[in-house]
Amino acid sequence: MANSTNLKPSRVVIVGMGAVGTTTGYTLMLRQRSSELVFVDVNHDKATGEMLDMNHGLPFTGGVKVWAGDYSDCKDADIIIITAGASQKPGETRIDLLKKNASIFKEIIEKITAVNSHGILLIATNPVDILSYTSWKQSGWPASRVIGSGTLLDSARFRYLIGKNKGIDPRSIHAHIIGEHGDSEVPVWSLANVAGTNLELDEETQEDIFDRTKNAAYEIINAKGATSYAIALALDRIVAAILGNEGSVLNVSTLLEDYNGVSDVYLGVPCVVDRHGVREILPLPLNEKEKIAFQASANKLKEQIAGLE
Repeated sequence: MANSTNLKPSRVVIVGMGAVGTTTGYTLMLRQRSSELVFVDVNHDKATGEMLDMNHGLPFTGGVKVWAGDYSDCKDADIIIITAGASQKPGETRIDLLKKNASIFKEIIEKITAVNSHGILLIATNPVDILSYTSWKQSGWPASRVIGSGTLLDSARFRYLIGKNKGIDPRSIHAHIIGEHGDSEVPVWSLANVAGTNLELDEETQEDIFDRTKNAAYEIINAKGATSYAIALALDRIVAAILGNEGSVLNVSTLLEDYNGVSDVYLGVPCVVDRHGVREILPLPLNEKEKIAFQASANKLKEQIAGLE
């Protein structure tokens, strides 16, 4: 909840009011994560329309000041969430989006860093790991304050499907997807558990659950055109951890250095997230098969990054 006793209002800016940005804004408003919420979009009328629609609901929720603004409003922002960019189309991989969105991001990051040097950048646009890395490079900010949504959503999908199979609340499932938010992501079956008890799932079931996890976005995009609700909840969870200074462990995308043999790339791994961004990266004792897959995921992204330079 937004704290009305704070001397300084908390401000979250969302850049890009497409399906993800709009749903994220609505989620943040409903949960009153910050006292100020600003919508920025290249189509200012779209941002204004979304703002008006949400403002008309404030008598039912209260507590948040919402307006459509511009990049100057990033000056006092605690968190700037970037969801802008070309969206993933049916049949298109996240990597297909890379060159289009890298160009869009260059302009966005320049405008943000021209007015803000203290906030946290939270990247959601795909391919999120590469765009988080290039945003970190371009911004000149500490890597701890440039965060990608990473495999937080993938891990949630993984936990949901495991829980559905076992008939257990997914909140009680402890399981990680790490690496790229995309086709080379890695399921950490060796550490998956319920209350410390190993999961008893045969190999065929494991493969089915992972395939459905990895391909979930494609299934949703083919069915309705875009993903929005679950990623909005994932971004809301990260915002809550930051503004609440929680020290929560979340599988976000961050800069890795000598992590299971991987360096100088952004990938999703368990991190401690608090008011300063990524406070700590938690090591995972991967088995040999998982470590090889994780390194392959990193190498794939490094090749894509090199292609941009």
